[in-house]
Amino acid sequence: MTSTSDQILFTLKTRGPARTGDLADGLGLTRQGARQQLEKLAAEGLVTFSDERDGVGRPRRLWSLDAAGHARFPDTHAQLSVELLAAIRTEFGDAGLDRLIARREIDSLRAYQHRLEGAADLEQRVRRLAEARSAEGYMAEVLADADGYLLVENHCPICAAAKACQGLCRSELEVFRQALRPDCRVERTDHILAGARRCAYRITAVGRLSSHASRSDAGGAVRPGRPSAPSVRTAS
Repeated sequence: MTSTSDQILFTLKTRGPARTGDLADGLGLTRQGARQQLEKLAAEGLVTFSDERDGVGRPRRLWSLDAAGHARFPDTHAQLSVELLAAIRTEFGDAGLDRLIARREIDSLRAYQHRLEGAADLEQRVRRLAEARSAEGYMAEVLADADGYLLVENHCPICAAAKACQGLCRSELEVFRQALRPDCRVERTDHILAGARRCAYRITAVGRLSSHASRSDAGGAVRPGRPSAPSVRTAS
């Protein structure tokens, strides 16, 4: 059975900073019980807090994961990955590393396309992609709103490798665009390597984009077009 401490860490990881009362309500704890668990986690260096004033009265404590808390969620073979990337760069140069990333991009795209095959619509494709990413350790979820879908990845299991080689992140964004095309646009809105607590991707249907553009044109505003994403080349 998952411990209360683990549930708190998971909630902070997937939902971001939270107040003591919100954590207590969400996990079915008393406020005193939640506070005791949080203070224990803080003493272990897994969570940290800031005090926020909201009008008069005592400030409210906002809890979030510390670096050690994030590290409780595994970064797959972190040190080995970094060492291998460094060795490839040393032996084969940046061009060799780029070829390796391109090979991984092709393989990932094929796997996702197979997973998405037969999906009825864009929403089902996005949700299947999230399931595939969760199976790889990204703790992915899909949030639907009036503008389309937000694919959220609450964890990056290759974070150390991505820091050492940011081409991996650029490659993943392109894979998402190719896997979900042709009737949508995919843009990254949050990036862990840029300091965000998560990676997130805004996915908008082409028809919705056209509708927005028509309303803007009617109002006199002009929106510059964006070039379409390049296709992933398939290795021979």
